Formats: sequence, C-alpha cells, structure tokens
Amino acid sequence: MKFTLRTRGLAVLAVLAAVPAFAAESENPLLTESTLPFHYPRFDLIKHEHFAPAFKQGMAEHLKEIDAIANSPAKPTFENTIVAMERAGVLLGRVSAVFGNLTACNTNPELQKLQRSLAPQLAAHSDAIRLNPALYARLAAVYAARATLGLDAESQRLLWRYHRDFVRAGANLSAADKEKLKGLNAELATLQTTFAQNTLKEVAASTVLVGTREELAGLSDAEIAAAASAAKADGQEGKFAVRLQNTTGQPPLSSLTNRATRQKIMEASLARSSHGGAYDNRAVLSRLATLRAERTALLGFPNYAAYALEDQTAGTVDVVNQLLAQLGPPALANARREAAAMQAIIDAEKGGFQLAAWDWQLYSEKVRLARYDFDESQLKPYYELNHVLLDGVFFAAGKLYGLTFKERHDLPVYEPTVRVFDVFNEDGSPLALFLVDYYARSNKNGGAWANSYVQQSHLFGRKPVIANHLNIPPPPAGEPTLLTHDEVKTAFHEFGHALHGMFSNVKYPRFAGTAVPRDFVEYPSQVNEMWATWPEILKNYAKHYQTGAPLPQSLLDKVEATKKFNQGFSTLELVAANLIDQAWHQLPAGAVPGPEGVLAFEAAALKKAGVDFAPVPPRYRSTYFSHSFAGGYSAGYYSYFWSEVLDADSVEWFNAHGGLTRANGDRFRQTLLSRGGSDEAMTLFRNFTGGEPDLAPLLKRRGLDASLAPTRN
Repeated sequence: MKFTLRTRGLAVLAVLAAVPAFAAESENPLLTESTLPFHYPRFDLIKHEHFAPAFKQGMAEHLKEIDAIANSPAKPTFENTIVAMERAGVLLGRVSAVFGNLTACNTNPELQKLQRSLAPQLAAHSDAIRLNPALYARLAAVYAARATLGLDAESQRLLWRYHRDFVRAGANLSAADKEKLKGLNAELATLQTTFAQNTLKEVAASTVLVGTREELAGLSDAEIAAAASAAKADGQEGKFAVRLQNTTGQPPLSSLTNRATRQKIMEASLARSSHGGAYDNRAVLSRLATLRAERTALLGFPNYAAYALEDQTAGTVDVVNQLLAQLGPPALANARREAAAMQAIIDAEKGGFQLAAWDWQLYSEKVRLARYDFDESQLKPYYELNHVLLDGVFFAAGKLYGLTFKERHDLPVYEPTVRVFDVFNEDGSPLALFLVDYYARSNKNGGAWANSYVQQSHLFGRKPVIANHLNIPPPPAGEPTLLTHDEVKTAFHEFGHALHGMFSNVKYPRFAGTAVPRDFVEYPSQVNEMWATWPEILKNYAKHYQTGAPLPQSLLDKVEATKKFNQGFSTLELVAANLIDQAWHQLPAGAVPGPEGVLAFEAAALKKAGVDFAPVPPRYRSTYFSHSFAGGYSAGYYSYFWSEVLDADSVEWFNAHGGLTRANGDRFRQTLLSRGGSDEAMTLFRNFTGGEPDLAPLLKRRGLDASLAPTRN
C-alpha cells in the first residue's frame, strides 16, 4: 500500500517513459491543457507516439523558463525566483503525471523499453536545474533575506523547502563534484527503472503451472476456473496457472491443501529475481546500493539511510533502529507462540512435518477456526466490491466529511474497468474527480497505491484528479467480485490517500495533498482503515451478495475478536523487510557486497537482528523489494510502522471523542488533511490530537507484549 510520488515542476522523477514515433505537435493532445472538467486527461486522444515529442518539448520549455529566472537582471525576490520556479514546468508536469501513472498501471514492453532510455535524461534534466549555480545564487540570496520579506507562513515554508531541496541535491558542491554527481544520478535512474521492470516481469515469469485439479485441492471452483483460464491464456490449455502477487506470501496458500503445491508456490515466490535469467536483480541491486552510498558520501553523509532520514520526521538512523528494536522481540515471541499452536494441529492431524513458510497461511486459518470458530473466507460473500466501494468507503466519507459521489460515464478511461466519480462537498460544491482502478492486470504494478493526475493549488486555480489502484483478481465471467478482508482494508486505506489529495487546500503545488515526509504520508491513510470495521459502516456495506442479508452479528463479533490474531506473523514479516531495507542503506561506500553475496547479506542481516525465523520470511526479499530499490521507499519502508504509531494514537483520539462524527471528520480535515506539506508534519499531528505520539497504542493494537520491547533511552 503506497502512494506515488508527485510529478510537478522540479519534482519530475525518472519513472517516466516515451515512445519512438513522432507525432505532429498540432495533433498532440498533451501539448495543450485538457478542456475536460478539472483538466481531466484526454485518454481518448492520447496515443503512445504523443509522449516522446511532449517530453522533449516539455523539458525544453522548462529549461527555457529556468534560464530566464537564473539570468534575470532584476534583483532576486520571492516572486521572481521562488514563485517563478513554482510556476515553471507546467507542460512537463502534465506529461509526467499522465505517463508516469500509465506506466504504473497500464504499461507494455515498448513503453518499458523507452522508460529505461528516458530515465537518465530526466535525471540530467533535474540536475541541470538544481545544480545551476546562477539559479542557486538567486535562491540563496532570497533565502538569506527571508527574515525581512514579510512572507506568510506557507510562503516562508516554500522558500525553506526550495533551499533545502537544492542543498540536498548538491547545489553547494564544487564544479568537479557536481559533474561526478550527475553521472551517479543518471546511472541510478536507469538502475531503479531496470529493477522495477525486472520485478514486474519476474512476477509473470514465475507463474506456477500445475497439471491437475487435485493439485489445487482446497481452492474454490471459481478460483480453479480462473487458474484454468490463466493457463489457457498462456497457451497451456488443460493445465492450471497460479499467478503470483508481488509480496512473498501468496493468497492461494491460505486454502491449498496439497502441501507440494504450496511449497512450489512459496519457493517460486521467494526465488524471484535471484535465480539467474533475464530478470535477476542481484547485480542491479548491488550496483544500486553501491552508487547510493557513493552519492551520499559525496553529499557529506555516512550512508544513504542517514541522508534519506534527515528529511523525514524520524530524523535519524538511530531513531528508526530503535523503533525496529522495540517491535522485533515481541513480534518474534508472538510469532513463535503462533507457530507452536499450528504445529500442535499438524501433529494432531499426524502430518509428520515441521511447520514451514508454505504451511503458515493454511494452518493459521485452522487455528483461527479452532479458536474462534471462524474462517475468514466466511466473510467473502458479504464483501462484494460495489457494496464495499459505494456503501462502505464512500458511505464513511459521507458520514465523516459530508461528501457525496456521483459516477459519471462521459469521461474517457484508459482501461474499460476503470470508473470515474464526481466528488462533492456537503454544500454541493465540486471537490474533485476520483478514478477507481481495482483489478489486477499483467501490465500493472503489484500492490496498491494512490496517485494524482491533477494536483490542487490556488496558484494555478486547480482542483484535484485523484486515482486509487488495487490488484484484486478479476472473477470468472459472470461472477461477482468478492473481496478478502485484507482487500477491504486496502480499499479504505488507499481512499485515505485519496482524501489527503482531494482535501488539499494550499496555494503552492509543491505542498499539495500527499507532498509530506514519506514517514508521515501513510498515517492519514492508515487512520481511514478504522472505518472498515466500524459497526455502523460495516453493517451498511457487508451484505450477502445473493440474498442481501446483513453480515450476522456473530460474524461481526468474530471479526472484532480476531483483530489481534496472527499479529506476530504480520508484524514480524514487516520488521524483517524493514531490517533488510535499513541494512542495505546503512552500509557505507565500499562495503556493499557483490551480486554473489546479496542473499547471504540479507540472511546475515536478519540473523544479526534476531528475526531469522524460517516459517515467517520477510514480506519482501531484497531482489523483489521495489519499495526499497526502485526508489520510493528507499531506507523508508519503516514509514508504515512509524505512521502506524501516529495512526494508532489517532484512532484512540477518535474513539475518545465520539468516533464517526462530522465534528471529528471536520477537525481531521481542517487541521491535517487539507494542509498537505504546508506545515511541519508533526505540528499537524499535534494540532489534531493535542499531544505527542506514543508507541503503547500500536503495541496494544498488534497484541504485542510491551514488556519484551526494549525501553526507550
């Protein structure tokens, strides 16, 4: 669950691509602003060949605008330097937003090829701006005079943010070091794109093929039919194909009773991008980690993590290490207790084997059934997608914030299953457009995320266009889309990101929506998960897809009773992934192992931290950990835990103040969601909750024994 990085102005990132054919400018819809409502993209007119010339022209126009700012004869001021930079790059920002989002959710080999070729060009474009000495001199002059400018609070923060961004990008380096930095940035951009594309391709290449229905015993008829259809699509009619998801754990493992098939699936998942072949990421990863360490040493930091965390609310490596140290021991202790309960069932069934990673999901469900008389699959008939979205996600937003939604069918979409909604404030005024793209596709990144096609800003008079993406397996033709409990939570989570973008009420696009520190951005979305099981909300959407009968109270009680079930596992797999992320990025330059040592380094890092528990592998292993090595969450995967500390505290606040009320929703919107990055993140948290964050609610939520956690120094 994540959000995508913003792509406005100087924040254009090397996750973009272009295509070879050159379109006439007069026929290129990207070169002019869309006349559709909210400047919604013209998906009906945009063709692949439009992107190359649009990127070329966009970069040229942006550099021309920057050159005019940098070489202006006028005395540098906030308006002619900072605001001028904020206004620059409109065309490039528009092209980047559309194409960056499409390459994440609707890509193809042609786009991927050119994505790699354009990545270093875009890195060089960013360097040409942030390493421009004349431009930085003007910025520094305005910054030096900041106390005398009489700026409002948001403008003061914008000036601070630009100055910090330029310094962190290397603006104070010598000319020779700037040239070295440019080379590192170009290669890093290419490597990150390669890692992401290898990971996506390897998911498809690792599809598990089986020959008989018996090997899929335990799956539903619909799931087996879907596997048969997938195999037929791969030219393997008569067989069954199990598609993998991007996480280590795979959904079929919770119900497959054939142990050999479970093992085959888990081993295929764990081996991704580390067993040779075209999509092996070991060499890419090793080189990435090396270059990141070299780059941050050039910028004056001991390692990449120190550089990355300086700009987050956590602040330092020590703080993150301490957080993980507090979570690791109680998570491991709980996981061992959970494993013992599963082993007892295996032994009672005379299974004759020791619990392994491929057994966990199936036997944890057996424990749940034995302990609570509850099988999570009992919920699926009550979690039909349309009810979850309209009567759950949207209903909660109406109760909390007074929002209403109206689906519209007059706007073009890039894929037939995408839906578009108008979003209105309580007074009927338009707030945003919202796109829903929930189904998995082979040309779509794994996981779930939110992004923006148009960002809110008063500077440009823009209202937001926001999208949510999930990876729900499409049902067989004619069948309803029934969700798992986790998929329901994910829908609420991603809509929390969408609300952050839709409620944005800032002047400058630099601060719009989710433009906050990485370890803060997951916090509002995790808070929104609480409404998925809030009784009033749950009863409104959880209705049997055939009969319309509400979810029985007995099942409601079991949902509540099992909230802490299997939390040792879920916490430990995340702690392990976090430790891998930090271990790689806390290495100094020169200490990164070569490709042959990648897996050994990962194993040693987990062992050193005391979390190497074979039945619970990391949620992501190094070679398919795109959060960490394709950019985005590099040295920042801890953000989910850090944000959950804030989230758990905020849930306590909501519960203490009446829960699902308009007053509470309005407070959250006004003090935090609408502010974007226009104020310091923890100030926004304190403005909402009235206090400092505490780890105790998180430990309580996850059912962890706080006595096992190291005390704070």
